[in-house]
Amino acid sequence: MDGSTTLQVLFGLGMGAAACLVVVNGQTPPKPHAFEVASIKENVSGGDNASVRAQPGGRVSVSNNSLRNIIRNAYNVQNYQIVGGPEWINTVRWDITAKAPDDAPPQELLLMLRTLLADRFKLVIRNESREMPIYALILARADGRLGSQLRVSNVDCAAIFAAAKTTGQVPPPTTNGRPTCGTRTTRGNMTTTGVAMSDLARNLAPFAGRPVVDKTGLSGAFDLDLTWTPEQGPSASEGTQPPAAPSTDGVSLFTAVQEQLGLKLDAQRGPVDVVVIESAERPVED
Repeated sequence: MDGSTTLQVLFGLGMGAAACLVVVNGQTPPKPHAFEVASIKENVSGGDNASVRAQPGGRVSVSNNSLRNIIRNAYNVQNYQIVGGPEWINTVRWDITAKAPDDAPPQELLLMLRTLLADRFKLVIRNESREMPIYALILARADGRLGSQLRVSNVDCAAIFAAAKTTGQVPPPTTNGRPTCGTRTTRGNMTTTGVAMSDLARNLAPFAGRPVVDKTGLSGAFDLDLTWTPEQGPSASEGTQPPAAPSTDGVSLFTAVQEQLGLKLDAQRGPVDVVVIESAERPVED
């Protein structure tokens, strides 16, 4: 069960920024600022709806989420990147309401959530790289021909972002139904404008269930339209777009990538960054 809107999407702060709460050589570095107030209660509703949301005014709200899923959001990782921990982190659900200063930037809110996990759940983690199953994104055809739904982009996203930085005017998120630049993902659909193959690989990983590494050898930026029938699991990009109706033609993600894009998800093994849970405790509710 996944949060309908996750902090990793809203804040974009990756696992590499987690050092403030990671044990290094037996020492825990100083913590970042903490929330002004925070309340934690066990959720015993038995319901299916769950969310992790950043709200205006420096508020963070977690509803009906397991500790595992909160960690996944707070550290911007996928489920397969979380190793260890007691069984209850997968089964017991929690509600969290926390308040930061009104002007706290998004990145600080995320660090505050990590501090909260360390303080209240006594969470201690470490980062490792482990050999695990991955998918390599490779060309599917010997002649290198791309699929009909994958095209070299004529949109200069770097110039668009540079102009936005200069003028302070943010480009609209979509143009003619497509993302102006970047990726728009809804359940069973992915549309991109001006993205590199490495970005495509990263965006495919949550749906493939493993890390995806770009080994296509393709450089430059691409536009694509990908449609597949999703299995039960993460809904859309867990971002700001409402879920769209999935394809009804029964095409799996792996088939769609090959037939529509001319690429292939090839099962391999490789190094994967993981979060290892050394210890966690149930918090005192308040």
